[in-house]
Amino acid sequence: MARFRPSAPFNVPIILLAPFYEKVKGTEKKTFPLPDLEHPGDSLFYGSFRTFGGTEMTQNDLYLVVDTAIVETWYRPDITSDCRIYLTDTGERYEVVGRPENIQMRNQYLRFKVKKVDGGA
Repeated sequence: MARFRPSAPFNVPIILLAPFYEKVKGTEKKTFPLPDLEHPGDSLFYGSFRTFGGTEMTQNDLYLVVDTAIVETWYRPDITSDCRIYLTDTGERYEVVGRPENIQMRNQYLRFKVKKVDGGA
């Protein structure tokens, strides 16, 4: 079996934004912390970040281009499908789409898809 090789160096600093849940009027509300740029601690990791010009889709008869990317990094079990990431260089936030892939189940590399979080109406 061929061994996996990352497609690019892990040189993009990324902060993991893991959600926390609080009960509001009997229902759980998911909120994300603000990124701590001065003291990121364990939430800082490095990975490769590749965009492909977005993903084209039609929704409600409107043509949309959703800003998506693929992230490859060292394996981290705390990166899950309900997390977000923050790019320290640009200040952009992305949410993890789907379940991150533990490549070849070796607990060495992780690959996941993200889409940009926009604050529009």
